[in-house]
Amino acid sequence: MIVNTKAIVISSIKYGDNHLIVKCYTKKEGAKSYLLRGILSSRKKQLKAAYFQPLTQLKIVANHKSNQTLHSIKEVEIGNHYTSLSVDIYKQVIVLFLSEILNHSIKEEEENAPLYYYLESAFTWLDKHKTISNFHLVFLLNLTKYLGFYPELNNSDQNYFDLSEGYFTNDLPKFNFIKGNDLAEFSKLLGINFDTIDLVKFNSKSRQQVLSILIQYYELHLTGFRKPKSLEVLKALFH
Repeated sequence: MIVNTKAIVISSIKYGDNHLIVKCYTKKEGAKSYLLRGILSSRKKQLKAAYFQPLTQLKIVANHKSNQTLHSIKEVEIGNHYTSLSVDIYKQVIVLFLSEILNHSIKEEEENAPLYYYLESAFTWLDKHKTISNFHLVFLLNLTKYLGFYPELNNSDQNYFDLSEGYFTNDLPKFNFIKGNDLAEFSKLLGINFDTIDLVKFNSKSRQQVLSILIQYYELHLTGFRKPKSLEVLKALFH
């Protein structure tokens, strides 16, 4: 089936000498993987490897076959031209980190337009703004709305947050909970979006701790989720 859709590159892996396997999140059919034969060869003119950098926004014409896990792309063009993501070292590390997060988080091959538009708007915002030290934290928490485990906000004044269950409580959970200062810092993110990101204030220690809490939260709710390899680099830059 030929599909004309927007797509966001999640990952790109070299296969053989001249091929790439690219995973994209498409607007029309969710997560899809493509085998791009010969794209690393100088003779391949139609598709360019530069189009498939992580988090690039594309418009593609693809051939999706129901009996295959690797599909093909017939045509591609840039859907949104970034101006800073490829030249700002801080943003490059965020891009690498978030692409790993998405690669381990998004598996469904079905349409989810709200999730697609969330990713599209988030990466466009990141490209255009300079105050980004808390971007990855806001992104991770709000992504859970679309993955199905955003914290329940009822009783958010309670003494504990149960990470396994995703709710606040005054009853001490047996496992995997936060309280006290960790809870106070984590709660700063609740209700925050990118337009209100300036309202979030963390010192370096708190930022690291909240990131660790969010990673644990993902590990508890997503089967097969793994800590990104770029996590320590991200921590070092945003200390």
